[in-house]
Amino acid sequence: MTDHFTIRNKSNAVSMQIHKRSLFILTGLALAVVAAFLVSLSAGSSYIPLGTVVQEVFGESEHAFVLNELRMPRVWLAVFVGAGLGVSGLILQGMIRNPLGSPDIVGVTGGASVGTVLFIVYLMGEVSIQWLPVASVTGAGLITVLIYLLSWKNGVTPMRLILVGIGVSALANAVVTMFMVSSESAVASKVYLWMTGSLYGANWQEVKIVAPVVVALVIVSLFFTGVVNVKQLGDDVARGMGVRVQFFRVILLALSVGLAGAAVAFAGGIAFVGLIAPHIARQVLERSFGILVLGSSLIGALIVLLADIIARTAFLPSDVPVGVFTAGIGAPFFIFLLYRNREGMSE
Repeated sequence: MTDHFTIRNKSNAVSMQIHKRSLFILTGLALAVVAAFLVSLSAGSSYIPLGTVVQEVFGESEHAFVLNELRMPRVWLAVFVGAGLGVSGLILQGMIRNPLGSPDIVGVTGGASVGTVLFIVYLMGEVSIQWLPVASVTGAGLITVLIYLLSWKNGVTPMRLILVGIGVSALANAVVTMFMVSSESAVASKVYLWMTGSLYGANWQEVKIVAPVVVALVIVSLFFTGVVNVKQLGDDVARGMGVRVQFFRVILLALSVGLAGAAVAFAGGIAFVGLIAPHIARQVLERSFGILVLGSSLIGALIVLLADIIARTAFLPSDVPVGVFTAGIGAPFFIFLLYRNREGMSE
């Protein structure tokens, strides 16, 4: 009796073997996300019993407006933002083969910040909000290309890419700050709230824009399970097996940029989710890329949901930006990773 389940489509474009233990853990993570989803709907400035929340999900209740129009969009946005950042970080870490890879550390989020802030300052009110993710992804893409070019010296080493990314990210944050202090107070306050990473004021329009992008890109990333699994053996082995390493590296980088850009377009600079979620996934799941994609998306969603619950309830009546709590967890974790990988700093 086998310990694995095999999942594949008719063309074998997607083929995964899932260990029974991993399937059990993924099911547990999915249930944890559902539980956090319901608790998030219940928690807030006014507590709504979980029974009432469940009743509203399947019918009507006296709290319909609060649940459907105020809390539900925020909770769904947290799910998709967390999933997008988690998978984006997983792809980056696998592509550059460095545990420090994360969209906010490498500079992808910094580029998305510049694109988003330029849209808010110059185009908000003139152009439909539906174009905001395009501006975010474009900024992320341009900065990523710049980082890759600056890191190139007879090839790109993982640590050089990380260090250049940190520098370019700092420059991008300086540009964002310059636009913030030179803008009108209303625009500046909106930019500041975005920079800290907040789900405050989320609405259904934002969810409807972000959700299909994140879901589509996560599904597309599953099609590269075989390629990434082979690439983990090393570029030389992958080339020997007929894998076009550079071509797929560009494709995977584009997927990571798209996920990170879409995720931060409305939620802002929620830091370190893309760093933490893949590491937790690798600790509890098998190392197949397809399994890690599913695990990282669920863990990323769970992290943002839990951080948002704390942000909305710990300091009532204040609504603290969710990015404050993810940074509070992620920064020490990043320092720990730097310490653990200090021998590779000379690369």
